[in-house]
Amino acid sequence: MQLLKLNEDFIAGQPKVESLREAFGRALLTLAKRDQRIVALSADLAQSVGLGDFAEEMGHRYIEVGVAEQNMVTVASGLANMGKIPFAASYAAFSPGRNWEQIRTTICLNNQPVKIIGTHAGLNVGPDGATHQMLEDIALMQVLPNMVVLSPGDVNEVTQMVKLMIDDPRPNYLRLPRTSLPTFTATENILEIGKAYLARQDDNPKLTIISTGSMTANALLVSGQLFKKGIPSEVIHVPTIKPLDRETILNSVGRTSIAVTIEEHQVIAGLGSTIASLILESDIRPTKFKRIGILDRFGESGSLSDLWREHCLDIDGLINQILPLLDS
Repeated sequence: MQLLKLNEDFIAGQPKVESLREAFGRALLTLAKRDQRIVALSADLAQSVGLGDFAEEMGHRYIEVGVAEQNMVTVASGLANMGKIPFAASYAAFSPGRNWEQIRTTICLNNQPVKIIGTHAGLNVGPDGATHQMLEDIALMQVLPNMVVLSPGDVNEVTQMVKLMIDDPRPNYLRLPRTSLPTFTATENILEIGKAYLARQDDNPKLTIISTGSMTANALLVSGQLFKKGIPSEVIHVPTIKPLDRETILNSVGRTSIAVTIEEHQVIAGLGSTIASLILESDIRPTKFKRIGILDRFGESGSLSDLWREHCLDIDGLINQILPLLDS
């Protein structure tokens, strides 16, 4: 089990809040200058998905397909078949939301190493509302054979993941939020696809909190608040949802009596359901298990703070869902 080193500013309660979309674009541009195989595609959303500078500097290595996500991933599959490393980016509501069949047939069935970037995932899209708040993409993508599903928690992880995706021979899906997030990881961490990380470990933990993406910073803050109430815990951060790091997760759950999953996604067929299946198929038997996320609802327009509060994904809402598990 690998311990994740946390950022000192985050520990001090003054984290930098940075855009994961912009970090993606910077990392891809830097690597593209060294590797002629890298190309990028977008569906009339270059600035919004972090590809503005790439489009300006890379010329013909940026392909604007227009508002046509189905075409985008099909073109990307053809480019991959010819030896390119294509990064196809759009809002997650449209890719994979609109073009899932093309991803299935042209990319996954042929095992083409296309890198699909779905931004604006989760409630954090805010005022754009339910049509743009993609809450089902983990479910859609992890069910596809050959597909790797990645959900980084901050800019440091995004920067490393872009390089890892280039080196990975499989189709990849990278899930990114619209909102900027606190940087909670230290730069010296070495990320690997397929690994989960122990982000916090109290002595004699009573519960395991398993989180991914935009929720891990909140999970760490919740763990700190629980510790002040005399409830020690462990936090497992899962930046790779598929393939899942079974060993790290089961080792932690095996030490505690309660397991909780937290995600900015539907609890149905998301991280929580995946962890529940893993535990049921193992010899580990926690006394309590709870999935925290979106409860079979669509999102709605609102500020980030209001939406997280409405769906009980803010710090108070998370604590209020966890405490009853400890009282009985």
